[in-house]
Amino acid sequence: MEKSPTELLRRITIDPEVLVGEPTIRGLRISVEQILRALSAGIAKEELLGDYPELEDDDIRAVLSYAAERVAEDQVFPISS
Repeated sequence: MEKSPTELLRRITIDPEVLVGEPTIRGLRISVEQILRALSAGIAKEELLGDYPELEDDDIRAVLSYAAERVAEDQVFPISS
């Protein structure tokens, strides 16, 4: 069953005791940034899931949902030339 963005976002945790409070996946020592950088470098989701057996498909989707939410919160102002 497909999970809603809200359900997926529950997988992203922030705990000062884990990676100095960086957003992580389910409290694991795998950061949201680490997964985003890997995906942007062209590493396939399947490869990430193989490299990190504790990750689940929904974790990857949660990372992408988290990034989308953060971008949606940003205010963009035109740069004057």
